[in-house]
Amino acid sequence: MSADDLWKKSTGKGIKVAVVDSGVSVTPSLKGRVTSGKDVTGKPGGALDDYDSHGTTMAELIVGSGREGGLKGLAPGAEVISFRTTLDGQEESDSAEAIRAAADSDARIINMSFGSDFIYPEEKAAVEYAASKGKLMFAGVGNDAEKKNFIGYPAAYPQVTGVSAADRSGRVAKYSEFGEYVDLAAPGLGIPHWCDVTFRSYCQEGGGGTSSATAIASASAALVWSKHPDWTANQVLRVLIDTAGRDWPKDEPSDYLGYGLIRPARNVVKGEGKPGPADIDPLTNKKTAVAGSDEDGTAPSASASAPAASAPPAQKGTSGEQQAAAAKSSDGDGSSRMWLIGGGLAAVAVFCGGGYAAVRARRGT
Repeated sequence: MSADDLWKKSTGKGIKVAVVDSGVSVTPSLKGRVTSGKDVTGKPGGALDDYDSHGTTMAELIVGSGREGGLKGLAPGAEVISFRTTLDGQEESDSAEAIRAAADSDARIINMSFGSDFIYPEEKAAVEYAASKGKLMFAGVGNDAEKKNFIGYPAAYPQVTGVSAADRSGRVAKYSEFGEYVDLAAPGLGIPHWCDVTFRSYCQEGGGGTSSATAIASASAALVWSKHPDWTANQVLRVLIDTAGRDWPKDEPSDYLGYGLIRPARNVVKGEGKPGPADIDPLTNKKTAVAGSDEDGTAPSASASAPAASAPPAQKGTSGEQQAAAAKSSDGDGSSRMWLIGGGLAAVAVFCGGGYAAVRARRGT
């Protein structure tokens, strides 16, 4: 990730990230970097009371200071807003209320390190609402590739960027679910995470997953957006796609790593990547609302002159070489609940009404 070089150019300052998760407890590493959004769980405590330790780990991976031996996030100058939702097997998702609240906040990025095999109509509507508010959303694709490999929601919604997990060498984790809903990849193996809700120590075993990869993707977006505050969510995402690390053609995204491994330094430090049109979704190639635009959809003047980028492919394919890479990937913890995608950057920042199943579509031309 070339974090030391990144932080000379951008730390994510001025960008807020909504973490929709199990809550975020204010650890020493998060002191002064997290505020309360909304708690929709009905559990004791509030948005700043993590009932699982998962949300706190995600927040530290994004904005942690590293204080008192804690995790240092990839975007330590950014801020997190905590939205606490239920992740432990509810019959009907209450994430919709949390996502909608995040959409109404001043966070530009929404991190969702959780998922379900089912569409919840209210959640789907909340995601669409957040997209209409100009939010950039990331979600993990799941850790059950060796069991069922069904990329669920919210990662499979067209408006959400699905993130898979890779190791230091760039190989996909063999537990990381794959398919045409994988858009980007980020480090997700061997990452420290809080062991439990006592917040006394970090664990390595079982650390990481597409959950942690999602947090790193959100932090990467914060770094780019902080460097270019006038860009829209579409433009930030397009640059992340354009500068992602890959050794396959851009117009043939991998079912395992999508458009490649996120490399924010290529834009933040080297100035690479074209933002393109402000109002075109780089994943679907469809026109979207632009926050702050005129009623006719005209983009803000700060983005109007941005150079165009190439259109995405109609659908994703996987080469034989990529399949081989996936088969040789590192081991990981594929455990899940609902599914909650396991997670734990001190190391990463340096080295890198009822649900229903549906036919889904991600990209188009």
